Amino acid sequence: MRVHDLDTPALMIDREIMMKNLRDMQAYADRHGVALRPHTKTHKAPAIARMQVEGGAKGIAVAKVGEAETMAANGLNDIFIANEIVGVRKLERIRALAERIDISFGVDSPCQAEAAEAVFAQADRPAQLLVEIEVGENRSGIIEEEDFVRLLRTIRSCPHVEFKGLFSHDGNSYAASSQEECRRISVGAQRRTLRFAAIAREMGMPPRTVSIGSTPSLMNESEIDRGVTEIRPGTYILMDASQGNAVGTLERCAATVLATVISRPTAERVILDVGAKGLTMQGRSEGICATPGKGTLPDFPGVYIHAVYDEHAIIYNREFRETVRIGDKVRIIPVHICPVCNLYDSAFLISGDEVVGEIPILCRGKLQ
Repeated sequence: MRVHDLDTPALMIDREIMMKNLRDMQAYADRHGVALRPHTKTHKAPAIARMQVEGGAKGIAVAKVGEAETMAANGLNDIFIANEIVGVRKLERIRALAERIDISFGVDSPCQAEAAEAVFAQADRPAQLLVEIEVGENRSGIIEEEDFVRLLRTIRSCPHVEFKGLFSHDGNSYAASSQEECRRISVGAQRRTLRFAAIAREMGMPPRTVSIGSTPSLMNESEIDRGVTEIRPGTYILMDASQGNAVGTLERCAATVLATVISRPTAERVILDVGAKGLTMQGRSEGICATPGKGTLPDFPGVYIHAVYDEHAIIYNREFRETVRIGDKVRIIPVHICPVCNLYDSAFLISGDEVVGEIPILCRGKLQ
């Protein structure tokens, strides 16, 4: 089948670009002597996760317990849930997974460790915990050193809970004003994470894992400090318009959405058959990831989606309007690929103009 024979909207992944992204990030990790643990919330596809592991990745990261369950059911056996886990039902599900795979998860509060202790008290293996360190994103994670010490003391007092290490995410790198500032943010995040690792060692609790990462800093070849043991990028495998802008090229973008022109109602307005339910309404307006509109049309330089409704994308561009006709199909690079993958049941694998396969997105909707 040819690409333009696909019904639309359709999510497509360029096989050659994806595999180059996979190999390049693995080579980057290997050069720096660290493990690669891709964050699979980007693609939510066990088939792609297996490609990453077969390509050299140590294991994978996920965001939710449901993603971990689906990945485990499809052959992935080393999984880190890079998120705080709260609630007995979720902990019981992790305990069940721990009976057959290597699984760990995040905490940033003593009560989370105590809850894990209660659920894992009857388990054959202790709960494997990584403490999140806040490094500038202003999201979750430990901020004060005394809170970190208090959490480690709680973990040490729990016989069925084990301190595996630390993790951080320099998501503030997305808004860096330049690639150089992006690298500086990465260095600062690493050093802050390693400071907490040193505190843990001083307490007699040396971390086995010190996990860092965000795609902008790692795609921009940030140096990795000694003491970091693994990197955890996600978007790198598919990329998107904002990440492409962060590295200075859209040629690394493997994922596109194919859409059809369904209306040309004015001399400059064009309507496509995909909207927020196929592209999301997310935008990027700051720093190196800043991207105009709600999607970029790579085959039409300077053309982007101005607005989206649920099922419609709106483009205002007179030259583009005169170039296309109703029924024409165009490719869109999403602003942010991670939520886009969660909107499709599958992605079509393409090579050139040929459709060469279909990848089920089995973790779609696994939000719990």
